[in-house]
Amino acid sequence: MSAKNFDILIQGGGPVGLACAAWCLQKFPEASIALLDRNPVDDADLAAADSRGIALSHGSKLLLDTIDAWPTECADIYRVHVSQAGRFGRALMTREELKQDALGHIIRYRDIHLTLRKALRAIQANSPHFVWRHIDTNTDIADIEAKCVVHAEGGLFKKQDWVESGRDYEQSALVGLVEVENAAPHQAWERFTSEGPLAVLPSHYGPNILNLVWCGTPSSSQTRLALSDADFLKSLQAEFGSRIGQFLKIQDRRLYELGLNYRKEITRVNEVWIGNAAQALHPVAGQGLNLGLRDAYLLAEKLSSLFSKPEDHKTAAAIESTLQDYAQSRKADRSATIGLTDFMARIFTSNLLPLVIGRGLALSALQWLPPVKTALARQMMFGRR
Repeated sequence: MSAKNFDILIQGGGPVGLACAAWCLQKFPEASIALLDRNPVDDADLAAADSRGIALSHGSKLLLDTIDAWPTECADIYRVHVSQAGRFGRALMTREELKQDALGHIIRYRDIHLTLRKALRAIQANSPHFVWRHIDTNTDIADIEAKCVVHAEGGLFKKQDWVESGRDYEQSALVGLVEVENAAPHQAWERFTSEGPLAVLPSHYGPNILNLVWCGTPSSSQTRLALSDADFLKSLQAEFGSRIGQFLKIQDRRLYELGLNYRKEITRVNEVWIGNAAQALHPVAGQGLNLGLRDAYLLAEKLSSLFSKPEDHKTAAAIESTLQDYAQSRKADRSATIGLTDFMARIFTSNLLPLVIGRGLALSALQWLPPVKTALARQMMFGRR
């Protein structure tokens, strides 16, 4: 690789890094950008990769539509039913009461990844100063220099190479695909158990094949993973109930460790951290990737505005000031989203009677106080503005 100087270096070719590059180039096609991607060049290698369902908000759909990066296969959520197992209190959110086309969408991770790669290639055709490097552990990248460095390589909790602030929830998420007897189309269920949230979400495989996310203690989750299909379905039925009839089949069971990890400062001189490189969240409200995409979009706005100016405006001081402005602009949304997911992950796993009663009252308040429900739903769909 020959030495070259760039205005922007983006480290990480996952969805957030790809989206950041695409939005930068869309807003300023002449931008000098290098993207370092540890994924293979060939899409075929990714097509058989991570198939877990990821929740994307309607706000994320609107953002990805701007770069033609919305996957063709997805499952829309029109209604969300929230309850706690064996206790009072429930809430129902619908797209009609919130006046939205959908409350959210469930998409396979690999489909998001592949669609963003395709979108970036289309934008790349009109971007003469964009370089997309696919690298591995043997690739020498020491000769790449950039005025601004964007860290977008995040990783999963406990597999990240950084730990700053947060907590280990001592939970694991068991994910898979479950076939049910009588699922209503476009319906999502979130049920809070004594060990954590249990979510049953739509999938694009059809109305009766649903995404399962079952959070529990590491030991319980390992035990469930080892159960026979029949025993697993019996255990799931007992925990979830009969609202959608019988659970008939389970496939593709996998475990992920859960925790919160976030950086207190997301910029340093000419460096900035976005997505899971800035914060890794509990999946309780499905906010992780949505927050990362909002990071990428706003950062692209700030950087493209700066680097489209004449050369004498791209000073080290101007770059540092721009990144500080970005960090300040993201502060409210990050704090609200991190705080909300952390609160929900902890408060809905406590069995202390006052908290149990409080959860029931909170869910009832959501149901009977529309302004509170609308405010919470808008935070989840669009973030804090």
